[in-house]
This record gives sequence, structure tokens and C-alpha cells, in this order.
Amino acid sequence: METVLLYGFIIFVLQCFSAFYSGSETALTTASRARLHTLTQEGNKRAKLAYDLREHKDRTLGTILVGNNFVNTAAATVSGLLLAEVFGDAETGALVATLFMTISLLIFSEVLPKTYAIHHATETAVRIAPFMRFMVWLLTPATWAIVHMVRGIMRLLGANPNDVTMSDNVEELKGAIDLHRGPDDDVAQERAMLRSILDLSNVEVKGIMTHRRQIDTINAGLTAAQIVDEALKIGHTRIPLWKDNPENIIGVLHAKALLREIQRVGGDVGKLDIARIATRPWFIPESTNLLEQLQAFRARREHFALVVDEYGVLQGIVTLEDILEEIVGDISDENDDGMPGVIRQPGGSYLVEGAVTVRELNRQYEWNLPEDGPATVAGIVLHEARRVPEVGQTFEFHGFRFEILRRQRNQITQLRIWPPGQDTAPPPAAPPVAS
Repeated sequence: METVLLYGFIIFVLQCFSAFYSGSETALTTASRARLHTLTQEGNKRAKLAYDLREHKDRTLGTILVGNNFVNTAAATVSGLLLAEVFGDAETGALVATLFMTISLLIFSEVLPKTYAIHHATETAVRIAPFMRFMVWLLTPATWAIVHMVRGIMRLLGANPNDVTMSDNVEELKGAIDLHRGPDDDVAQERAMLRSILDLSNVEVKGIMTHRRQIDTINAGLTAAQIVDEALKIGHTRIPLWKDNPENIIGVLHAKALLREIQRVGGDVGKLDIARIATRPWFIPESTNLLEQLQAFRARREHFALVVDEYGVLQGIVTLEDILEEIVGDISDENDDGMPGVIRQPGGSYLVEGAVTVRELNRQYEWNLPEDGPATVAGIVLHEARRVPEVGQTFEFHGFRFEILRRQRNQITQLRIWPPGQDTAPPPAAPPVAS
């Protein structure tokens, strides 16, 4: 009887260890790395141990597997001895022990601890960290041998066990952001902001710039009074000045500098020296990504740059506000009126100006139009149709339906877009105009 009780106690202890190892494995692999880091910064010593264990997964998992396999094998062996003692027959005892330990280990040493650890991963990781750190130290020789053996096999198979790139971490963050859901519009805005921050290094300035056709500029050859009148009509803070032809930008006029100069000359506009107060233009290549340009704006303490292509031809302008809007969404002021160029229609369709960028539409309405091609919605239609479409023609690309409403020469100026799942029957509308 004493032998039976002793075997039973040993099996109970071994199963507790098995449950501990199983739960620890789940907790340490699923615990929030960010949460553990935050707790570590706050001075939580156990969180620091858990963070270190998580960062050295090979060593930690090696320890867990060594310990778990040892206690499971030992528990199965002892249960065989126990049941052989009870039944008095080794074969019967082995058969019953196998069935009993399979069910017992599955429920109490695998499913139960792992289920708990999944739902309380970070808290469990913090609690078990000190003991697991001790077990890692205790089993270091066996773990070291196993880890290096596994790495050697992986290298023979052509895999690099240390090949964890920054892009892997970024993709993991993007996946976590996409899982951030909620009923409020603020949640969608937060999700868009976080995604945009991660995409800054992947988006070039040509994707968000204001095209040269839409830039307001002033002829530097005009008189000072005429330049002031033009600046007041335009209303922008920074205005490019050109000479000989509109693409030959020779300076940038800042409205504040203009006002200070008018004050200095006592309001006599005729005495203004525009060339003196205009700043030198700053040209950047269109291939510059947004993260680099944001850092350049901060370093130079400037808010305005002119974008040129590989041949040095002016393509457009980009401002600090353009990049910030990529992160936080449209920044409207008293001169703005909603999302420029987009009007939602009954039935779920949208009237969209051709110059509206694809990124703006995807961000505002959570569409999935491709962003690795043309920057504007008109550009997508031209790219996919492989021709200049006629007014009234409709196309279906990427699950969206596009109808050409207006065209100016070879430029598409207005479209009607139906997102996937919307009624595609066009409502009555005024006849489109081509010019």
C-alpha cells in the first residue's frame, strides 16, 4: 500500500511539472513583447526575466522540451510500475498505464495549462519567469547541446536560424494593427494612422505630391504690386516664383516674409524687392520616400520642396503638411471643404476627381486599390485600360467599377466609382461633359 501511495505521489508531482512546462511554453511564446518591455521599464524584475527568456527563445524552448519530455517519460514509467503493482500483471499494467497517462497528460498537462496560459499569457509569463530562469540555468548543458544540434541541422537544410529581419517585425505590427477593430469611427482612424506610420518608408513623394498642373505660381517678371495682388488671390503661405517659363522656378515667396517687407517699407508696395525676400528653391527627387523627406524637413527646418524627375523636370511640390496628412489624415483649415474632389452619391457610388490620389481614397474609405502603380485614380484607369477612354465608358478593375464622366483632352477629370458590393446601376444624372 505504501508503494502504491508513493508511486501515486510521484506521478502527481511529475504531472505538475509537466503542466508547468506546457503552460510556460505557451505563456512565453504568446506573451506581449511590448507589454513585457513596458513592465520592465517600470522596474518589474520578473517582467525583465520573462522578457529575456522570450528574447532567447532557442535556449528557453530547449529547456522546456528537455524538462517536459523527461517528466512525461518518467510519469509514464512510474504509472506502469504503479498499475503493475495494482493488477499484479506487468502487461496489463503497461496497457492500462498507457491509456491512463495519455488521457491524464492530455487533459491536465497539456490542454488545461495551455488554455489558461493563452488567456493570461503576459501575467503567467511574469509569474513563472524566476523558476523558469532557474531551470534554464540548471539544464544549460543539455539545452546548449540540443540548441546547437538543431541549428546545425537547420543550416544543413539551407535555413538561417538567425534570419529575422526588420520587415518581419513590421509585417507582424501591420497584422496586429489590422486586428485592432471596434465599432467607433475613431478606431478606424487610429488603425489608418498606425498603418501610415509603418508605410512612410515605402511611399515615395511622387505618390502624395501636388502635380505641377495644380500648382499656383507667380511670374517673377511682374511688378511688385502685381505680385502682391497675385499672392493675395492665391492665398497659400508659400508660392513658387518662375522666370521665362512656369517650370523654371527661381525662388519661393513666403507670405509672412512678404507682409514683414510691406511693413518695413511703410506700405509702399512699389518699394518692395521681391528677389531679396524670396528664398532659394529646394529641389528633391521624386523617388525620395516620405520618412527620408520628413527627416529632411526637420533637419532643414523647412516645410516646402519642389519635386523633380530623373531628368530634372519639375513634377510638383510636396509640403510638410502633405506628409503629416499621410499619418493623421486630412488636416482641414478654414479654406478646406471636406475631402477635396470626392462626393458620395445615393446608392453607394462616389463622384471622384481624376487627380485624387489612390492613397487618399484607401485611407478615407478603407478601400484596397493598388498603391504600387499610378498615384491618382485617373492614372489607375489609364494604366488598366491601356488607352484613353471615352466619356461614358465603364471599366471594372480590382473589384471596383469606374465610369468616365468628364475628360479634358487626354486627361480624365471626373469619374464615378462603385466599391465592391455596391449597387452598380447608375442613378439619373446630368449628361457628362467632355472638353
